[in-house]
Amino acid sequence: MKLGCFSISLTVKDLQKSKAFYEKLGFTVYAGEAAHGFLIMKNGATNIGLFQGMFDKNMLTFNPGWDQDANAIKPFDDVRQWRDHLKAQGLEILQESIPGEQGPASFAVIDPDGNPILFDQHV
Repeated sequence: MKLGCFSISLTVKDLQKSKAFYEKLGFTVYAGEAAHGFLIMKNGATNIGLFQGMFDKNMLTFNPGWDQDANAIKPFDDVRQWRDHLKAQGLEILQESIPGEQGPASFAVIDPDGNPILFDQHV
C-alpha cells in the first residue's frame, strides 16, 4: 500500500514569523490560507505544514491520493483502506472523521513514542 504525499505538520505560535523563517530556508507557500491559521510550504519535494491553533503537537501527515505536489493520483489506496489495514494490525484509530464510502476523510494513530500520525485524504 502507498501512503501518498508526506509532510510534517508543525504547530506554530506565530504563523507569519514561522512563514518568514521557513522562507529563509528556501520554502515557498503553495497552499493554505493564513486567515484560516495554516500554510503549506514546499522546497523541492519537501513539504511542511504550519498550523497555528489547530493541533497540540507536531505530527507526521500522509495524504493518500496526492503526490508531493498535491496533484491527484489514480489509482491510490483510500484512507478507508488504510484505516481497515491498521485496525487489522491492532492499532488504535483516533480522531476518525470518515463520513462516507469515498472522498475526503481522515484519521490518526499514535506511534509508540506518542507521536501523532495523520492520514488526511483530500480527494
